[in-house]
Amino acid sequence: MSMETGSSIKVKVVRRIEEISPQEWLSVFPKVLENYYLFKTLDESNMGQFSFFYILVYDNNTPVGATSCFTMNFPMDVAIGGKLKRITDFIKRFFPLAFSPKILICGLPMGQGRIGITGDPGRIIKAVNKTMEEIARQEKAGIIAFKDFNSDYRKIFDKFLGKDFTRMHSLPSTDMDISFTSFEQYLKTLSGVSRSGLRRKFKEIDGRVKIDLEVRDKLEEGTLGQVYALYLQTFQRQEISLEKLSADFFRNISKNMPGEIKFFLWRIDNKLAAFALCLVSGDYFIDYYLGFDYALAYQYHLYFIRIRDLINWCIKNKISKYEMGPTGYEPKRRLGFNLIPLYIYAKHRSRLLNPIFKIFSYIARPVNFHAVVKELN
Repeated sequence: MSMETGSSIKVKVVRRIEEISPQEWLSVFPKVLENYYLFKTLDESNMGQFSFFYILVYDNNTPVGATSCFTMNFPMDVAIGGKLKRITDFIKRFFPLAFSPKILICGLPMGQGRIGITGDPGRIIKAVNKTMEEIARQEKAGIIAFKDFNSDYRKIFDKFLGKDFTRMHSLPSTDMDISFTSFEQYLKTLSGVSRSGLRRKFKEIDGRVKIDLEVRDKLEEGTLGQVYALYLQTFQRQEISLEKLSADFFRNISKNMPGEIKFFLWRIDNKLAAFALCLVSGDYFIDYYLGFDYALAYQYHLYFIRIRDLINWCIKNKISKYEMGPTGYEPKRRLGFNLIPLYIYAKHRSRLLNPIFKIFSYIARPVNFHAVVKELN
């Protein structure tokens, strides 16, 4: 798809990132790990619940803006809790898609939303928004959303997206500055209660059971199958998750992002007990996906063993920023992670229905059900 949106502004829309050259895309999109080759992995990995689109904005044939978007049947009650969640769950027993309208979302199913902007921000945001309106019309998506954008985008969105959009806090991401030179020094940055709790857990395990850690750049098929089984165990226990990865995702990501992928594998008595799929570049580290054998996880405090090993790996490899993503906030905060505020901007394309959508969005917004989000207001 190609669109003219102004005297010198043109927009290219493709369904697969490979239809855009890496050079063009990377010249505009932010220099982050979740970039061209992660999008390529998504395209190749049978992510059936999503349909992806990639938007490149040109000014006089020079790329000046870039972003990704996707359609899905979005669970509008994803952040709801308590009595209201029980009501929506009851209704969905009879009407499974009652709270899952088709939405066009700017951003990623996982990770933060981003828009590359190297030209006039107003013209680029307006071009992206206009293009998303056209995609939504063609795909019959009633709602448009910009999901999980950090505060750097807030001033731009507030100015250029228009009053039809409702802004709300999303579930925050988390990160940690690695400014210490040893795990013992890290422990001293925590509260006394957290520090003693961790030491007690490690004392229960260290010397009593041997937990072997292996770090690999890619997996052979047998190990990949074991990793995917642990991923599914963890996925099925998650309260909030938009995406369900395929086994192909784990297979393709190491092929497409060599040097930026690390698989951490923990074994007990030669049995895989936990894994972490992490992205790493320079001094930046993202703890991306995890999985546990829950027959062993609590008995051996694997969540905390995992954190200790990953922090030690970061220290050894001179990592300065450790990002861990959303949810599970209480243990993360006790472990020293910081909250990264994220925002959602959304509207219903129907002017008649948009006021009703705003009311529902106000009721269903995460701040009403998650104490950690209230702290960000």
